[in-house]
Amino acid sequence: MFPDGFIVEERIGCRIEAGSKKRVLEELGRRLAGEIPALTQDRVFDSLLLRERLGSTGLGRGIALPHARMPQVKNAIGAFIQLQRGVDFDAVDGQPVDLAFAMLVPEEATDAHLQLLAKLAAMFSDAGFCDKLRQTKTAEDAFELIRLRDGADTGP
Repeated sequence: MFPDGFIVEERIGCRIEAGSKKRVLEELGRRLAGEIPALTQDRVFDSLLLRERLGSTGLGRGIALPHARMPQVKNAIGAFIQLQRGVDFDAVDGQPVDLAFAMLVPEEATDAHLQLLAKLAAMFSDAGFCDKLRQTKTAEDAFELIRLRDGADTGP
């Protein structure tokens, strides 16, 4: 199970227009920054972009899991967007990304945060789940799908 408050409906977006990787990171940054008063969209974007420069978080099959460590973050938080059209994300398979789940973790992130990232990777490796996410039309529907999938997950 995800920690309480890790993902909430207010940090989910469906049918988002974003023409580039940069716009995807900006959109995710906006959703994440709204959660922590000490953060700005620009700070979150810069942290996500810095991590991307180390290597793309595009996993393949249209999925990206951007993430960053930030000193202002006390508990891991996530945001999810479903794009109307896929964008180039320098993914390992070269396919455009249309599902992006971003995560911020405390700067002193522990093994628990790596397990959380592994849980997300496992969740998004489920092709059926991803197909259902691609068909959702509202944040409420996407949140419910993620919540149900998380509850059914027996992984870390």
